[in-house]
Amino acid sequence: MNVTAYAHTSLAIANLRGVFILILVSFHACLAYLGSTPAMPAAFDLAPYMWLAFPIVDPRRFYGFDLYCAWEDVHVMALMFFLSGLFVAPSLTRKGAARFAADRLYRLGLPFLFSVFVLTPIAIYPVYLQRNPSGSPAEYLAAYRDLPFWPNGPTWFLWLLLAISLALAAIHALWPAGLEALAVLTRDARRAPRRFLVALTVAATLGYLPLTLAFGPFDWFERGLFSFQISRPLLYAVYFFAGAAVGAAGLSEGLLAPDGELSRRWRRLGAISPAFLFVWMGLTGVVLTYPAFAPMPMRTLSALAYVGASVAGVMLLMAVSVRFCARRFRWLELLSRNALGIFVVHYTPLVWMQYALLDLALPALLKAALVFGVTLPVSLALAVAMRKQPLLARLIGEEPAAMLRPAKQAS
Repeated sequence: MNVTAYAHTSLAIANLRGVFILILVSFHACLAYLGSTPAMPAAFDLAPYMWLAFPIVDPRRFYGFDLYCAWEDVHVMALMFFLSGLFVAPSLTRKGAARFAADRLYRLGLPFLFSVFVLTPIAIYPVYLQRNPSGSPAEYLAAYRDLPFWPNGPTWFLWLLLAISLALAAIHALWPAGLEALAVLTRDARRAPRRFLVALTVAATLGYLPLTLAFGPFDWFERGLFSFQISRPLLYAVYFFAGAAVGAAGLSEGLLAPDGELSRRWRRLGAISPAFLFVWMGLTGVVLTYPAFAPMPMRTLSALAYVGASVAGVMLLMAVSVRFCARRFRWLELLSRNALGIFVVHYTPLVWMQYALLDLALPALLKAALVFGVTLPVSLALAVAMRKQPLLARLIGEEPAAMLRPAKQAS
């Protein structure tokens, strides 16, 4: 293994992890101010429970946020599953399937339960107050208990990632050579990434197209503790396994090699990604405007454009990161080191901040900036503080800070 190349790629991915947290928090900060959301906040106790997607609905709007959030929706969660898969193969090989599964249950299951039973009920109270301004905490808790599911906010990602990880562990236990078979897909990706990208696109299409045609692109499943967007679980599994394949082949030896073809093609990807995005937005706008008359070919084309925008967007971010972001930035290092903790805790201060700004006559851009500007440092401070205590660190899926070794610098 080329140690210098590995350090280069590892640092680039670590920086991308920090950038991802910035993107995720900004995405949630903008949701209250979309121009396309309904004028009135959704009823707390009536289906389809639109507040799950848009917890706070502010009268101030900015349509530019619709474009920004559409761009993020297409590929950001897919990127998160891809990044989560990158280091799975070495971990599985080192720990074995049983220990890997137990570790995942501990690292992902515990913060998921902590979020569902402790953080989310606190985060959702402003949603209830928005339609019931005089509602007491007791009345809110009664209404909360009457919901036919347990809201889990953005931490649905944790249980779905856990389920996919356990599936991979089971496959590895039954077929130990499976990781090597995955790695074959990326063997020549350093000099010729087309084969891998075509395989990823085909697999993503097979995972996404049937479900979105059957259930629609935006409907959610909500039962008990679990929720997911019905059209996307197989798509996200494809990205996770794709990341595992890249990691199994060697992080710096294949697709993500510093001198690989993917990083050189960032300009081409930078043109393809927005092209697919705008095609998907146009087709989806027609389908949503005239759902009863949207023919199957148009719905199919919309779904295919979504897959194209998703694959191109994820690969664009990977290419740009490997090519330009393999430098040490202390602020990104801090975000990257605390990324999971920020992810788990950020939703609570964010929703409360959006609620606090509801009655202020400020432009939507300024409100979103204030929400982001307060939520990020508060969430980072909470994550850093919790990592200093062993029990609290485990509640957010992190190792205690004292147990972590200093990160190695790239040579």
